Parts: sequence; C-alpha cells; structure tokens
Amino acid sequence: MSKLLFLGLMLKGLKVGGRCAVIIPDGVLFGSSTAHKKIRKELVENQSLEAVISMPSGVFKPYAGVSTAILVFTKTNAGGTDKVWFYDMKADGFSLDDKRAPVKENDIPDIITRFHARENEIDRARTDQSFFVPKEEIAKNTYDLSINKYKEIIYEQKVYAKPADIIANIQQLDKKRNELMVELKSLI
Repeated sequence: MSKLLFLGLMLKGLKVGGRCAVIIPDGVLFGSSTAHKKIRKELVENQSLEAVISMPSGVFKPYAGVSTAILVFTKTNAGGTDKVWFYDMKADGFSLDDKRAPVKENDIPDIITRFHARENEIDRARTDQSFFVPKEEIAKNTYDLSINKYKEIIYEQKVYAKPADIIANIQQLDKKRNELMVELKSLI
C-alpha cells in the first residue's frame, strides 16, 4: 500500500504541467485491489501517462530483487493520454545477480533514443521491444499497465519425431549395441 501512497504523493507534489519519472515495483502495474486500479486510472484518464518502461528483476540487487518499472507522466488534471509507450528493458549494462558486474548488454541508450523519438515508434509491432498501446485498450484491461498484458510473443513450433519412429530408432540402437557386445565378448 505504501507504494501506491508514494505514487500518489509524486502526483500530488507536481504542479499542473509538471513531469515525473518514478520507479515503482511491478505489482503497482497490475495489482487488482481497488486502490491499484484507482491510481492507474487516475494516471491514464486524468493525467498524461507517456511511458511504462519495464525493468528486469535484479536491477536493484543486492538491495531488492523485485522487477520494477519506470512510469513517465505529466500532471494535467485534464487527461491527455491517447496512447502509452511501452518498453521491455532486458539489460542495464550490469549482471542481474548480487555482484552486478559490468556486461556488454545495455538497453538504456536505446530507451533514451526511442523515448525522445516516440513519434517514430507508432508502427512498431507488439512483438518488438517497444510499442504503443491505445488508451482505450488499457481501459478495457482495467488499466493494467503490465507490458506482458500487451506484448505479443511468437512461439516457435517444434516438430518432433513420431513415437513409433523414436521406438524404431531405439530398437535399431539396441540391435547395434547387442552386436557390439557379442563382438566384444568374442575378443575376451
């Protein structure tokens, strides 16, 4: 509950026209309590929610291991959210374990570039790392702001051998193994 109060405090502390980027635990994005839904509805309907940047769990290790997100919004008290930009951050330039050692993978420069050029993101597919979701769709989903609610995942179909073929292969291998065992015995 304190997470929601913190988010409310950020909103209350802004003057109209003020912008905020706040880091919150993922639970705030999809929590089902009335308070969770109310604060998300407030951001989408009465303010201008610009972006939800989903971060992986481990970004704040060793202090906290929960996955988090950054909400970017402007206080308008009059709405202004037409669509929300989502970004699925996979890496921040450090390992996601307790050591937080530097690694090559880092989405932060890409996030900054894409955020400042969001007008170029309009036609991106939901399978991409960043994409827009219309306000109406967010409202239909009880103002759920979890990227997993909107991201499309393409599953690769794997084709496996038929069970009869697998059994035939095992029998063939057993036959070969038995022949080799007979040959090995004859050498002793």
